[in-house]
Amino acid sequence: MPADLPLEEPARRVNGSEPRGAYTWDRSFRLWDTYFAVVWLATLVFVLGTNYPGWPVRVTAAALLLPLIPMYVGWGRVILQSDPPDEHRSLRYLLASLALFLPSAILVGETRLMAFALVPQCFMTLRLRWALAAVTVINIAPVVGWALLWWPSDHDVFFNTVFALVTLVFSVAVGSWVIKVIEQSQERAELIAELDASRHELTRLSTAHGALAERERMAREIHDTLAQGFTSLLMLVQAVEAELDDDVPQARRHLSLMAETARQNLAEARALVAGGAPADLEGATLPDALHRLADRNEATLTVTGPVRPLPAGQEVVLLRACQEALANARKHAGSGTAVTIELTYEEERLALAVRDEGCGFDTDAVRDGYGLAGLSARAAEAGGTVRIRSAPGEGTTVTVGLPVPSPAALRSEP
Repeated sequence: MPADLPLEEPARRVNGSEPRGAYTWDRSFRLWDTYFAVVWLATLVFVLGTNYPGWPVRVTAAALLLPLIPMYVGWGRVILQSDPPDEHRSLRYLLASLALFLPSAILVGETRLMAFALVPQCFMTLRLRWALAAVTVINIAPVVGWALLWWPSDHDVFFNTVFALVTLVFSVAVGSWVIKVIEQSQERAELIAELDASRHELTRLSTAHGALAERERMAREIHDTLAQGFTSLLMLVQAVEAELDDDVPQARRHLSLMAETARQNLAEARALVAGGAPADLEGATLPDALHRLADRNEATLTVTGPVRPLPAGQEVVLLRACQEALANARKHAGSGTAVTIELTYEEERLALAVRDEGCGFDTDAVRDGYGLAGLSARAAEAGGTVRIRSAPGEGTTVTVGLPVPSPAALRSEP
């Protein structure tokens, strides 16, 4: 029962209807208010309308019932709405209510109708053992006191006792069931709260993971495109500086290559921003893109097997792998080192091998840097593999293999 919601807070609306949950509880509690008022009014009518005992006694019994309404509104209702109810406050409230109810019920038997409003409050506010004790007093004490005060006939005592016992058994059975339902509802509410918290945490982690994955993707793209292009520009600048005095035609050729590299970098930057295909693959096949890449890097390209269109994802992976391998070759083997590129189309596999005749390196040595790790991650995401073969003084070969649909599978697609 929500205790932290203000009773007079206006209900918020979502899509034109009142929200469920706590506000639903506030609305349903008004039914309990109505029930209490109806039972109290019916009891008052029965007490004043009975023929026995005389009117002074009936008026006294009715007067004892009058304070129950302000007590309920100002005291009991707040206790009933708290979650969980304060047991000490609940005991004080119920003891005060019994102090008014029991004398009235002893004076006039019809007052016992008020038990239908008091018994549920016992189960709603007290622990089970205290609730059972209070319910027993509410059902049995009025009959015993009424019999001792008025000494009615044995017939009346018998039927009133049977009625009190049946009412007690019914109250205990229904009240115990209600408590079990409330406990189960509280457990479900806790479970729902835990699930909701887990859902929010999962959403947060999913968002964080998505952001991390996007950062990693962008880092790979920038490293394989813009960073490599800027590295090429720096190397070309160094070459031009060395050639200006001795080999002007070669310097002019390198200047032209610098302009082409800068234009390519600009195109790659635009493609990254737009989220489109790499600039080299825009409107071109993979062999065409590799040809342009080989020309810019003074490498030799060989294509083996029947060339066919393939999914864009595999072509992008191989293009980026070739860019990374060529950048490493320029960086570690030197700009004058011969580099060859082999693209092989097989039935269900596409392979790219980039070989240089440079100094090579020890593949077992620990390597820093992002390039080869990013290349392996990119290939793994596409279901492929990366193999690096090198040794000091023997050059380096980077081979990337990707699974691709067979020609028969591509022809069968709609």
